[in-house]
Amino acid sequence: MDLRSPTAGARRAGGAESVPSPAGRRRWAWLFVLGWAAQVAVRLWLGSGQTIPVATPDESGYLFAARVLTGGPDADMSFGTVYRGGYPLLLLPAVWLGDGPVAVYRIALVINALISASMLPLGYLLLRRLRVRPRWSYVFAHVTALLPCVLFYSEFVLTDAILPVLFTGWLLLTHAWLSAPPRQIGRGVSRRPVLYGAGASLVVAYAATCHTRGAILLAVHAVLIAAAPVFRWRSWRNASAAGLVLAAATAAGTLLNRSLLPHMYPSGDNDLGGNVVRRLTTHDGWGWMLSLGTGQVWYQAVATGGIAAVGLLAVAFAAIRPPIMLPGSPGRTRALALSVLAIVAGIAFATSAALPVEYRIGNYVYGRYLACITPVLFAAGVAVLLRAPARTLLRAATAAVAMTVVAACVVQWYAGDLLSQYTYTSYDFPETSLLTWDWTSFRLWHATVTGLVLLGLSVAVARLRRHGPLLLAGLLAVVAVAMCATAIDRIAQPLVRAETAHTDLRDRVDLRAQRSIAVDWNVPWTIRLSQFYWAWWSEGSVFDARWTPPPQDVDMVVLAWPKDVPATASWPKGAPPGWHVADSRRTIKGDWVAWTR
Repeated sequence: MDLRSPTAGARRAGGAESVPSPAGRRRWAWLFVLGWAAQVAVRLWLGSGQTIPVATPDESGYLFAARVLTGGPDADMSFGTVYRGGYPLLLLPAVWLGDGPVAVYRIALVINALISASMLPLGYLLLRRLRVRPRWSYVFAHVTALLPCVLFYSEFVLTDAILPVLFTGWLLLTHAWLSAPPRQIGRGVSRRPVLYGAGASLVVAYAATCHTRGAILLAVHAVLIAAAPVFRWRSWRNASAAGLVLAAATAAGTLLNRSLLPHMYPSGDNDLGGNVVRRLTTHDGWGWMLSLGTGQVWYQAVATGGIAAVGLLAVAFAAIRPPIMLPGSPGRTRALALSVLAIVAGIAFATSAALPVEYRIGNYVYGRYLACITPVLFAAGVAVLLRAPARTLLRAATAAVAMTVVAACVVQWYAGDLLSQYTYTSYDFPETSLLTWDWTSFRLWHATVTGLVLLGLSVAVARLRRHGPLLLAGLLAVVAVAMCATAIDRIAQPLVRAETAHTDLRDRVDLRAQRSIAVDWNVPWTIRLSQFYWAWWSEGSVFDARWTPPPQDVDMVVLAWPKDVPATASWPKGAPPGWHVADSRRTIKGDWVAWTR
C-alpha cells in the first residue's frame, strides 16, 4: 500500500502542481468562498422543515443548557445523560435572538450550517496533506463535506454537527505542530510551532468540553504532547506551552460543565461511568464492549461504501511502515497514524462500554459515535483510490472487503436474532436505510453487500483512464446526498410531524404566561422533554405522581393520563380549586393531560 510510486493513471490525481499566480490565488479564494456558501445553502435547504427536537434527549439537553447559560430557566433532566456546555456556548446567539422555541431552533441550525460547511476547506487541507492534487482535493473536499456523518447530523442541534470539524481541525493542527521546522532561515526561532501546538490544545479542550468523545481526543493529545520532546519532535519548552494551554482550557471547560449540573440534574445523572466500570470488570462486559465497538466500525465501513474501511487500513499500514501518505519523518507519521487508530478504538469501545442495554438494534450497529473521525478515514481512503498503483489498490480493496465481512460476522454472532427482535429506530440508520431501501427494519447482510458493491464500483471508476477521479467524485457525492435527502424525508420529517402532533399545545395554552411547568415522571420522556421545549420561557421540574402530589406552586402541570378515565379525573384524588384541563392527548407514545390554573 505504498503510495509513493503511483502509476500513470494515479499521477493524474497525485503529485504536486506549480505555485499559483496572484490571479490564480484569487480564483482559488473565490472557489472556497462560493463552495462554502453552497455547502451552507445545502444544509439550510435540508433543514428547512426542522422545527422541534426529535433526536431526544440529546437535542433538548443542548438547547436547555444554552438557555441556562444565558440566565434562563432551569430544566430538570435528572437521571439522564449529562450534556456538556461547550456546544451550547455556540448556541447562545440563537437564544438571544430567538423569540420562541422554533426561532431558537432554526437559528441554531443556521449556526450548525456555518460551522459544518467548514469541512470544505478542512477537507481540502487534509487531502493536500495526503498528497492529492489541488483540483481533486477541492472536488473531494466537497464530497467529504456532503457525507451523512457531516451533513445529516448538522440538521439537528447536536454536537455531531461540529465534532467532525473539530477532529479534522485537530489533526491538521497537530500535523503542522509536529512537522513545522523549528527555525526559519535568517529569522531565528519560528513562532509557528508554538501557535500550532496551542491551537491544537485549544481545539482538544473545547472538544472535551462539548462531549465525552472529546475526552478520548484529550487523552491522545496529552500522550502526543508528552512524546514530542522525548522523541525530539518538539522542544521541551514548546511541548510545555502546548501542555499548559491544554490544562488551562480543560480546567475552564470543566468548571463550565459543573456549573450546569445543579440547574439540569438536581437529582443526579444516569451514571454512565458506573457502566464502564462494570463492563471492564466482567467477561460479559468485555464481550459486549468489543462486539458493539466492532459493530460501529462495520457501520462506518458500509456507510461510506467501503471507502472509510480502505482509509482505516491505510492508516494502520502507515503506523507499521511510515512514511506512506503524510509528509514528515517516519516517527511523526507513525505517531499521527497511531493517534487516529487510538481515537477510532477509544471511541468505539469506550462508548460501547458506557451504553446501557436499551433493547434497540442501534446498540449493536451504530454510526453516530465514530462519525466525528469518519471524514479523516474517508479522505485517507480517497487518497488510496486516487494515488495507489493498481496492484496496491486491489490489495487495499480486498483487505477492506475482508475486514467489513469479518466485522459483520462478529455483529451477527453476538447480536443474532436480536437484530430483528429489538426495537428498530430509523434515526439510527440514515445511510444503511438507503443501501437496503428499507426504512422499517435493519438488514445486516443486505447493507454489507450493497456497501461492498459500491466499493467495487468506486475502484473500477477510479481506474478509468479518462475522467476517473471526476466520475468517482460524482458517484460518491450522489450517494451521499441521496442518503441525506432520503433520511430527512423519510426519517426526520415524519418525526417532526409526529412530535408536533403529540405535544404542541400552543393553540390551547398561552405558554408565555406559564412561568413554571411541572411534568409527571410517568409521562414518557420524549413527551416530557417536548413539553419543556414548547414552554421555552418556563422553568421545568419533574415529580412522580405515584408518590408525590402534583405541585400547586407552578403555573402548569402535565400528568400521565390513565386509560378508561376522563381527562378531568387524571389529577390524583381530584383537582384542587382553580385548576382546569387545558389540553389532553392520547398518542402512540403515551397519554397526557395539561392542567393550568
